[in-house]
Order: sequence, then structure tokens, then C-alpha cells
Amino acid sequence: MDLTVVAYVIYLLISVALTIWVARTLSRNGKVFLADVLHGNEKLADAVNHLLVVGFYLVNLGFVTLYLKNSDAVTDARGLFDALSVKVGVVLLVLGVMHLGNVYVLNRIRRRGMMEREHTPPVAPQGWTPPGTGPWTAPATKA
Repeated sequence: MDLTVVAYVIYLLISVALTIWVARTLSRNGKVFLADVLHGNEKLADAVNHLLVVGFYLVNLGFVTLYLKNSDAVTDARGLFDALSVKVGVVLLVLGVMHLGNVYVLNRIRRRGMMEREHTPPVAPQGWTPPGTGPWTAPATKA
């Protein structure tokens, strides 16, 4: 068998396995974060989590497939390791950038939600106090 084909097979196995592992890890650990971003709505958090995982798979597996072609033929074991290290390294960088992008966007959404919660009073106002009354005003003095 040609070493270029061996490099392709090994690259696909490693890249697909890494993509699945990262997606599962992000999905499992991101549920709590999504629930917080979505104000405790667990069903919506699960749905958004699932959609993010599907998008993650589509983008990363599409990239892995497009990046499969090797411009140089692999002729020896050293060339095999060289080709694999570059390809797997690029896939890892893309996975990391996508992860950081997702965390950045979700953190922005979370911060916006926190800002909205801070502007909403915890209890509705019950009335108003006329000026000059209340415990902070000085008692009137008799002249």
C-alpha cells in the first residue's frame, strides 16, 4: 500500500476521533454554561447545545475532509510523520479556535443577560414617598 494512502487513513482516524472527543467534551461541560446563559431554561439549553454540536461536527469534519489532500507524495516513514504532524496540528488549531469563538460568543450573550437582570428591580415599586419624609430626614425643630 502507498504511504500517502496510509497517511490519509491515519490522518482521518486521528482527526475524526479528536473532533468527536472535543464535541462530546464541549457538549457535556457546556450544558451548565448554556443553562446560565439562557436563564435556567434547561430544554432550550439542551436544544441549543445539540445545535451547536451539529454545527461543530459539520464545520470541523468539512475542514478535515477538505484538508485531506497532500501536495507531496509520502515516500518514507519520516515523510509520513511530517505530513501527519502538520495536518493534525492544523486540525487541533482549528478545533481550538472554534472552541474559543463559541465561548466568546456565549460569554457575550451571558454578559448581556446579566446586564439586563441588573437593570430590572428585584421587587416592583409599591408606591412613592413624598419629599422631606422618611427616616433619613432630620426632624423639624420648634422655634
